[in-house]
Amino acid sequence: MFIGLLCALGAGLMWGLVFVAPLMLGDYPGLVLSFGRYIGFGLIALVPAYFDRRRIVALTRDDWIAALKLALVGNILYYAALATGIQLADAPLPTMMIGTLPVVIAICSNWSPGHPSEAVAWGRLAPSLVIIFIGLMLVNASELAHLDGSRTISDYALGCFITLGALAAWTWYPIMNARHMKQYPHIASSTWATVQGLATLPLALIGFAGYGVYVAFQPAAYDFPLGPRPSEFIGLMLTLGLCASWLGTMLWNKASQKLPTSLAGQLIVFETLSALLYAFIWRGAAPTATVLTGIALLCAGVVLGMRAFQRAHADSAATEAAQ
Repeated sequence: MFIGLLCALGAGLMWGLVFVAPLMLGDYPGLVLSFGRYIGFGLIALVPAYFDRRRIVALTRDDWIAALKLALVGNILYYAALATGIQLADAPLPTMMIGTLPVVIAICSNWSPGHPSEAVAWGRLAPSLVIIFIGLMLVNASELAHLDGSRTISDYALGCFITLGALAAWTWYPIMNARHMKQYPHIASSTWATVQGLATLPLALIGFAGYGVYVAFQPAAYDFPLGPRPSEFIGLMLTLGLCASWLGTMLWNKASQKLPTSLAGQLIVFETLSALLYAFIWRGAAPTATVLTGIALLCAGVVLGMRAFQRAHADSAATEAAQ
């Protein structure tokens, strides 16, 4: 469980980068950022795919179908919706909505666990969920103070609606990804991360080409293909492809194998904490007392959640031993 915790922490540190990228490239459409990031992911995945080709060739048709579904929903659709939501509504509102993922995923996965042994009594799970939720609300209430007022009400509404799609996509992704990893434990976490990169590449290329066709009829919309700042765009997309996509996915796959899905869902809180850290660095500002209190509650909730699962596992082991 400790190894799983460290892997989830590492994944969160990598994934937090994706929240500042739309602000760094605010003049790029969200769809372009999504396609660019995952083209970078797919190209980078070609390198480990060559060295891991024996295990990749051994994968079944069902594995590739699952990888394509995860790539489409958890990669391209999620980030396109998130980046667009951030650009329409500014970072705080989408961050607040995505920040509820630890609670939403934990509830959904505990409601319908991949295996009965993963379920935890709601009475044990509730305290950590409540504390995490309060912490998230404190953190994001402080973030709302950074709304600049330069956007219209319709932009905020549309941005929130699109971000709901991102929330749904990333509620589905870790649950289904964890179930596949547990169902096929022989698949290495690095191999599965590489396969998802390979599955994402053709989808991203098709989407990017399709956007180019769209821009051809609206030339003022975007300077296709690399936009107004090509070198920054390419560098940031490759960075996200390597760190946030391949490395983050590999670490999360390892965490998914080591931890119950409900607990892993709570540990996505590390993504929110990392996003806040990078946002404060980008702004050149220090967190407020409200934010620090929220962060403390988030950490306390994670610790309580881990203890709840440890007690449930110990009780289950004792029951099996008695039988």
